[in-house]
Amino acid sequence: MDDLDREILSILRRDARTPYTEIAERVGTSEGTVRNRVDRLTENGIIERFTVTTQTGNVKAMIEISVDMNVDTGEISERMVNWDEVDFVWQVSGEDDIVLVVDCVDTQAVNELISQARELEEVKATTTRLILDERLG
Repeated sequence: MDDLDREILSILRRDARTPYTEIAERVGTSEGTVRNRVDRLTENGIIERFTVTTQTGNVKAMIEISVDMNVDTGEISERMVNWDEVDFVWQVSGEDDIVLVVDCVDTQAVNELISQARELEEVKATTTRLILDERLG
């Protein structure tokens, strides 16, 4: 990955629907080069998916999860990523092992996800942080 790839990714992170022609103009290359680079970044797994960020009025939160020692956090993460309200599952270092970023209709739905996580025998503790404001970087 070179500087041009990084510039393209920076634009797509802010708006994944930016037309390739606009990206090409902003980075000083051709539309075909941008298209080829995005295709290659996608094929190589650097771009994992294109997604939508919404302002739904929902409750967004981070649910931080600690698991028992010798637990395969990758396997638990694979289960949790399929839960409906989960936007992201991060495996992290520090006191907690997994962070869920969730977008729920209300606090009751957040609480239901917390309960769902706590029902897993591998989970030993959770901490929840409501996201009060969000800015795109």
